[in-house]
Amino acid sequence: MNSTPTGDARTRAVIYVRISQDRTGAGLGVERQREDCQALAERMGWDVVETYVDNDVSAFSGKLRKDYRRMLDDLDQGKATVVIAWHTDRLHRSPTELEEYINLSERRGIATHTVQAGTIDLSTPSGRMTARILGAVARQESEHKGHRVARARQQKARAGEWAGGIRPFGWGVPTGEVKKRVDRKTGEETDVPELDMTKAVPEEAEALRFWTDEILSGGTVRSLVRWCADKGFTTTRGNPITHQDLRDMLLRPRNAGIAVYKGEEVGRGQWEPIVDEAKFRAVVAILKDPARRTTPGAAPKWLGSLLYRCGRGDCPHFVYVTQSGGRRFPSYRCQTGHGGGRRAEIVDQYVEDTIVERLSRPDAHELLEPTPDGVDVAGLQAEGERIRQRMRDLGGLFGAGQLELDAFTEGMETARGQLEGVTRQLARAATKDPLAGLVGAPDVRAAWKALDLERQRNVLRALVTVTLRTPRPGRMPDGGYFDYDAVVFEWKRGGVSPG
Repeated sequence: MNSTPTGDARTRAVIYVRISQDRTGAGLGVERQREDCQALAERMGWDVVETYVDNDVSAFSGKLRKDYRRMLDDLDQGKATVVIAWHTDRLHRSPTELEEYINLSERRGIATHTVQAGTIDLSTPSGRMTARILGAVARQESEHKGHRVARARQQKARAGEWAGGIRPFGWGVPTGEVKKRVDRKTGEETDVPELDMTKAVPEEAEALRFWTDEILSGGTVRSLVRWCADKGFTTTRGNPITHQDLRDMLLRPRNAGIAVYKGEEVGRGQWEPIVDEAKFRAVVAILKDPARRTTPGAAPKWLGSLLYRCGRGDCPHFVYVTQSGGRRFPSYRCQTGHGGGRRAEIVDQYVEDTIVERLSRPDAHELLEPTPDGVDVAGLQAEGERIRQRMRDLGGLFGAGQLELDAFTEGMETARGQLEGVTRQLARAATKDPLAGLVGAPDVRAAWKALDLERQRNVLRALVTVTLRTPRPGRMPDGGYFDYDAVVFEWKRGGVSPG
């Protein structure tokens, strides 16, 4: 049996205080608890040998409460025989934690006193029952509060309100109002501008639209990172935009007016999008294509590097540019290392001349991919949202135990397949042919020269396969030594050889 000594100045007590949410960082909640607990100790004539404080830590969240764990260790070592708390729910809201505390109290003869709920005698069955009932009530209150908070946050997500953290690129126009923010480390209070997160920052919104169109036209994230550096764009924290930063910005559903909660799309947001949803879905399909190389790697410096094929016999490999062997000029060589090299500068110039000539012909428009006709973008968007809702419903049924694993897995796989099909159709409707800016241009060569190397390589990929066959030895009929006939073009569109 635990006995609770009263009036004995030698009784050693500890105080435990906790507040689950400290919005200002000032610690006022725990300070009020500490004062009330100290007053109780003085009335009872106990010596407080230690005060343990966990500020802004929920007992229900499962996060580690460092001072609570330290208190248990100290009690186990006999540091005190009385624990004072403002209320039992400050000590625990988890049945597992309560049972651990009961076992420790019985083993070390610990008495528990609270300012609000009185004495909890854990040495008796009725006292333990009271503690468990209070714990169950506290847990129910936490769960109910958690549900309310989750619903409120979901509503905020739909309304476009920001849940906190770093401002997302493209969003957040100052309202003219300010709010107070306390630095948790220094305790200093500063004024922070209020932002309207439903409104787009004009220059950042233009950048997002440009990036989207560039990806849809065959541009790369790597080239856009260079563009950001050239134009002086940074992250909202003022840091240089990295490859991963830019990819994350492009994949953010908020850009297309889509609300997200806990990483899942929850429907249309109540704000104007920056990017058309069809374009956004197309960018997602492109950037998440498993066949797309996901690591930036070294930037290519030559038009045909790893795009031109080796034509020596039946070799299936590609060529790359090397200056190995002490040669003065960069040359294309097979990845396997066999065969002689071909002067990279001459090959690329010949390929460029051939492509420009082909795109300058009157029938060049026949090379363009036909624009998808009859694509119901709005209908596809609605269908995609129905599929996502079905996936959420399946998850809810499985979580509630109303759906078996096999049925859940089969349903989710079917839904994912359907959603992938919808996304691909939306991508087809929004993706721009890489040849579009060249066909019909007043000066095709000037338009070609205006493209960066990666865009030129995308045109090459889309239009033709170039194979470097073994050249003939000696002087060619034109008097030179470069065998142009050994550079073979297989056109992927139009089916017409160069004239």
